[in-house]
Amino acid sequence: MQLFKLRTKLHQFNTFGDFAKEFDLGKNDLVITNEFLFEPFIKPLNLPCHFIMQEKYGVGEPSDEMMNRILTDVNHLNYKRIIAIGGGTVIDISKLFVLKNVADVTNAFERKIPIIKDKELVVIPTTCGTGSEVTNISIAEIKSKHTKLGLADDALLADDAVLIPELLKGLPFRFYAASAIDALIHAVESYVSPKASPYSQLFSKEAIGLSLDIFKNIANKGENYRFERLGDMLIASNYAGIAFGNAGVGAVHALSYPLGGAYHVPHGEANYQFFTKVFKVYQQKNPTGSIVALNHLLAEGLNTSTDKVYENLDAILAKMLPKKPLKEYGLKNTDIDVFTENVINTQQRLLANNYTPFTKEDIRNIFKELY
Repeated sequence: MQLFKLRTKLHQFNTFGDFAKEFDLGKNDLVITNEFLFEPFIKPLNLPCHFIMQEKYGVGEPSDEMMNRILTDVNHLNYKRIIAIGGGTVIDISKLFVLKNVADVTNAFERKIPIIKDKELVVIPTTCGTGSEVTNISIAEIKSKHTKLGLADDALLADDAVLIPELLKGLPFRFYAASAIDALIHAVESYVSPKASPYSQLFSKEAIGLSLDIFKNIANKGENYRFERLGDMLIASNYAGIAFGNAGVGAVHALSYPLGGAYHVPHGEANYQFFTKVFKVYQQKNPTGSIVALNHLLAEGLNTSTDKVYENLDAILAKMLPKKPLKEYGLKNTDIDVFTENVINTQQRLLANNYTPFTKEDIRNIFKELY
């Protein structure tokens, strides 16, 4: 039984320029990034790389259509290494570009083609939530199917992950909050995963403690406090990514995907809507398993008792990002049954990783109560 793996090499630099020099960026590199990162940090270096600005191919979460349009434009280029500089959208897109003989990414997500790595991948996260720089997962909206699908394969693992705190400085607070909460969710879900080991739980525990300390200080001192802890939040996100890269996530992510796919709710924000409700149901269904240790861990971080842990967690998170009823995103009452079936039919990979099994009625009730 495999207990733990970390194949990606980790690096940290003070500036993007330091990274570019150390990694000798050049004409054999394809850089996928965003204009707002390129202009201040990359353009002044006059690097001879191939550059793709992701937002020119679509906005919001990654989709099969967005990826395929980029593929069309880069297929004639000669490059050996992909440098992903951005948030979850840029990173998830870049992971598919390491694969051999991909003409339509939907075929890769549905595993209709061999998943073979053909390029090196360097990932530099510029948000603080995905942990995608150390995971083997890419997620995209498959528009023809009105849902999100994930491809999990070690061929998608980055060869190098690079943490550069200065790249987070321009991230608006709302996006910071959503991605930081997502990092906490990764850590918490992986902590109680059936695949968790003492090794993965070490990283979950550190991510939870570090994240909660930052969140409490933001709640008390205001949103600008985040600038004092950009490096810490990047590390917390990285810890969480290492944990869920080994142990996986479950129902929180599974239930969020139809909401993101149908109503284009950003990934971290969609996960946040289901987070504590899913764990309250876990607590009701199986109060004696690893959730006991998790509740003590959360209670310690929140300075509260275990019986009030999820109420206190909601209160802290709401000061960063208010939670809304699902209907405010456009969800209709008729969507509840549709979304329930969608989760059952398309998210078994995640549901199999639940802390405790969910019935169809459990899933429907969660949608109904959050509606």
